[in-house]
Amino acid sequence: MSNKVELDNTVKVHYTGKLTDGTIFDSSKNRDPLEFKVGAGQMIKGFEKGVLGMEVDETKTITIEPEDAYGPVQQELIQEIDKSRLPKEIDPVVGMDLVSKHQNGYEQLIKVIEVKENTVVLDANHALAGKTLTFELELVNIAE
Repeated sequence: MSNKVELDNTVKVHYTGKLTDGTIFDSSKNRDPLEFKVGAGQMIKGFEKGVLGMEVDETKTITIEPEDAYGPVQQELIQEIDKSRLPKEIDPVVGMDLVSKHQNGYEQLIKVIEVKENTVVLDANHALAGKTLTFELELVNIAE
C-alpha cells in the first residue's frame, strides 16, 4: 500500500470549505472526517484531484474553479412563475428555500431570488454553482 493517496483509495479527510470572500460554507470540524473513495464520483472533481498524492497528517489548501466544483450557473434553471403556482400557505420572500417534488419522487431545492407583484423568480441551480471554492484539507487516513 502506498503512503500517498491514489485513485480507488478510500480516504478520511477533515475539511473546511470557503468562498472567495472567506465565508465558510461547510466544515467537518467537530464532526467525523469525511470518508470517500477517490475516483468513484462521490465528490466534486476538484476535491478528488486535491487529495491525490497527499500523505496522512498532511494539510493543504486547494482552490477549485466552478467547472471542477458545482459547474457554472445555468440560466435555464432560473425561471419566473406565477405566484398562483405556489402552495397557498407559502408567502415567498427573497432567500427562501422551497422544495419542488417531481413525478419520479425526486426532490429539488429551489431558492427564491426575486419576488414581483404577481410572479416569483426561482433558481434551481446548486447554491455553490458558479462559485470558486477554497478547501483547507487534512488527510486523516488512507484505508486499504
